[in-house]
Amino acid sequence: CAGCPHNTSTRVPEGSRAQAGIGCHFMASWMNRDTAGLIQMGGEGVDWVSHSRFTTVPHVFQNLGDGTYYHSGYLAIRQAIAAQANITYKILFNDAVAMTGGQPVDGTISVDGIARQVEAEGAKRIVVVSDDIAKYDGQAGRFPSGTQFHPRESLDAVQRELRDVKGVTVLIYEQTCAAEKRRRRKKGELAEASRRLYINEAVCEGCGDCSVQSNCIAILPQPTRWGRKRAIDQSACNKDYSCAKGFCPSFVGVIGGKPRKRVGALAGASGHRLTALVEAVALPPPHGWTGPYDLLITGVGGTGVVTLGALAAMAAHLEGKVSSVLDFTGFAQKGGAVLSFVRLAESADRLNQVRIDAQQADAVLACDAVVTASADALNTMRHGRTRVLVNLHEIPVANSMSDPQASLKVELLLEKIEFAVGPERVETIDAQQLAEEFLGDSIYSNMITMGYAWQRGLLPVSLAALMRALELNAVEVPNNKLAFALGRLAAADREACHRLLQEPDEAVNAPESLAQLTARNIAWLTQYQDRRWAERYQALVRQCIAREDESFGAQGLHPFSRAVATSLGKLMAYKDEYEVARLYTNGEFSRSLHQHFEGDFRLEFYMAPPALRKPRDGVAPSKIRLGAWLLPVLRVLAMGKVLRGTMLDVFGHTQERRLERSVIDLYEARIREILPLLDQDRLALAVELASLPLSIRGYGHVKLANHALASVREAELLHRFDKARYPAPVHGAVAGQFRGIAVTSAGQSVS
Repeated sequence: CAGCPHNTSTRVPEGSRAQAGIGCHFMASWMNRDTAGLIQMGGEGVDWVSHSRFTTVPHVFQNLGDGTYYHSGYLAIRQAIAAQANITYKILFNDAVAMTGGQPVDGTISVDGIARQVEAEGAKRIVVVSDDIAKYDGQAGRFPSGTQFHPRESLDAVQRELRDVKGVTVLIYEQTCAAEKRRRRKKGELAEASRRLYINEAVCEGCGDCSVQSNCIAILPQPTRWGRKRAIDQSACNKDYSCAKGFCPSFVGVIGGKPRKRVGALAGASGHRLTALVEAVALPPPHGWTGPYDLLITGVGGTGVVTLGALAAMAAHLEGKVSSVLDFTGFAQKGGAVLSFVRLAESADRLNQVRIDAQQADAVLACDAVVTASADALNTMRHGRTRVLVNLHEIPVANSMSDPQASLKVELLLEKIEFAVGPERVETIDAQQLAEEFLGDSIYSNMITMGYAWQRGLLPVSLAALMRALELNAVEVPNNKLAFALGRLAAADREACHRLLQEPDEAVNAPESLAQLTARNIAWLTQYQDRRWAERYQALVRQCIAREDESFGAQGLHPFSRAVATSLGKLMAYKDEYEVARLYTNGEFSRSLHQHFEGDFRLEFYMAPPALRKPRDGVAPSKIRLGAWLLPVLRVLAMGKVLRGTMLDVFGHTQERRLERSVIDLYEARIREILPLLDQDRLALAVELASLPLSIRGYGHVKLANHALASVREAELLHRFDKARYPAPVHGAVAGQFRGIAVTSAGQSVS
């Protein structure tokens, strides 16, 4: 889930490994967390007692949930102490049995109670780590003598210390389950946090370090005209704040502000117009019942997939029909795959098992293409029988958190689905776009999908029954009815939808021409520095266009020139201190902030000023919080752009700034070097070479690491481009690119 404590608690230091246990934290074994193993509840660490006798590995960490600890896990700790094993038990105290839905632990349990119990058993050292360590101020007397208390930012250092202690040590990591926090806030049992985080899109480089640090699914890829950035889904954010550790200056704390509710096109009179338009739409023909009707609904957790199945079943019940629903929701995570098997029939004797048999689905409501293209979902489909409605909107998957350029390749997923059922039996919709444009919130996208499916005859229940089911559900009834009606209208008359928006039915994000791209970058670089700087950019782009026209004819297709125009624009507008200051004070940030938040709020900034925060021993510098007083300082700093690159540029002497200036010169020289060799056979390689700077994202050590990777890739591509001129790269050169560069992963480094 977004803000899950296990995103942080399951990390282990470089060179160590952990063993999995029973609980949500078992998901760490599927991730790049050096965590493996599977054992029964209460057996955590038992296998290590045996293995440790036959290995040179001196120590392991063992994950153990608080619910499991209370049930039987403390007995595993007892046997490890009796066996004199070298092991650190990480007791993950999240205050809930989260894996099975968030039940309370069976009995009374507390952090200090656990500490006293393991101390009585004979633990060598006890450490408490928390996201709010201040709560333990003045409470040391409740804990065993010698217990240490650390904030979660010190987790790596604490674990490095514990793994060197002989015997059994215990680390109690205390942070409440994110899903439980959300529930308690809704019930008024927990105060709503006053601080929210916001990403300044203009400053963001899209490097993904915030996702690496937090592993949080509320950090979403954000396509923009300047490339893919990152944005925080405020409706999903559980206020864990660990994403702010991402090494970039784009994070802003908004204290006291509330997310501004977007107003969709259906506000006010337009909602009545929608109702009138939908009333004129012909109803689908009634379903001819010859046997049970099998409907599969697929999607991701937290978006209402299970609700759709429940609504369909309730509507059938209201009509006197019978139904069964089987939901596969996996762990208690939001964002995980969900499959809802809905079976409808006229009488009970028509239904047997609740699961849809292989190739027996009559229809599939594909709220997410990734889940629908999975083996479990495809197994239910039959060519020529199953009808499928696919929501084409990309919901980011786990890979999006670690790879800034990750793509779901929706078109290929769609091909798999079409191959399974036949292209003529597949329809598509971008329900998220409709939900945001018309209702101001993407949460209604699945209800729009349901309305579209009903209008197409994929849901064999009456309109009256479905509307009554929505009323009985008693959640956002008016808006859900509007969403359902919007889906119906989109299925019956798409042009009418766009008339509601009072705009023509055309692609909102039409592809940008090369001339438009170049003009936009010229205007930006003029603001960034001056006219001469922009003319330098324009000169190289014109040279590339002329060469492509000469080689391939003036067809208007300039893939190489487009790659150069995009990459050079990025390189020449590198985000130094002056540019970051300008992007915070040019008015765009303020406008964007007030579009997203309302109320009387104040700001704080998360920065790592080079004069105050320097990397030490290969570990990335930490960030500090600065108050709203920083904005006037940034206004003054922004005027210093005239000093950029001169002897008076106080920021220009760092390794990062020298690299950024040199890369521009090297890139221009490289492009002019390969330009005369450009031909049809080498065009694809040339485009890839010209696009390499787009992968050099981020700030500080993140950018340096990405530059090293791009340099290695450039050497490979150049050799393929012209083997005679460019020698093959050697392994020693590759290693040299990385020497001394800290890599963005939990403060670790690679040499």
